[in-house]
Amino acid sequence: MRLDDDALETLFGKAHTFHGFDGRPVTDATLHELYDLIKWAPTSANSNPARFVFVRSPEAKARLAPALSAGNHDKTMAAPCTAIVAYDLEFHEKLPTLFPHVDARSWFAGKPAAIQATAFRNGTLQGAYLILAARALGLDCGAMSGFDNAKVDEAFFAGTSIRSNFLVNLGHGNPAKIHKRNPRPAFDDVCTIL
Repeated sequence: MRLDDDALETLFGKAHTFHGFDGRPVTDATLHELYDLIKWAPTSANSNPARFVFVRSPEAKARLAPALSAGNHDKTMAAPCTAIVAYDLEFHEKLPTLFPHVDARSWFAGKPAAIQATAFRNGTLQGAYLILAARALGLDCGAMSGFDNAKVDEAFFAGTSIRSNFLVNLGHGNPAKIHKRNPRPAFDDVCTIL
């Protein structure tokens, strides 16, 4: 069933990258509801390699701060919540549970290139679902890649198989803090119908 125009506008047409928020918190209940939508994202062999860290406390923000680029520091520190979208390089160890009808673990065990490509691609896909799910729940987003991945990994994932991908500031956007929308490529510039 096609979504109505208002829903499409919420998810795409009127959605912006927000650089500031109005201060209302993002609650635990909202984050649980958010994940309950994200978990349905399609992934290769139901691999679900994404891992999410929701950074809200002053202590967690202080751990994140040294990794941020100058242009992303202040807005991230002021955001009610910052999601670290990451991926687990040991995702395949969960495949016997998540994809039990075949031995999918064997497709990846001992194959680092396949592990990296699958974890990164599918974790990124799940991160995109996070943005759409957040918008569907009335949150606004500010996704970014302007940070030092190695510093985030050391601060939040040291000693684990998890690696950071990108960040998403979450909250209720302040319309005064958005930039004018930039143009997008035309269909014929980027699409081919064969």
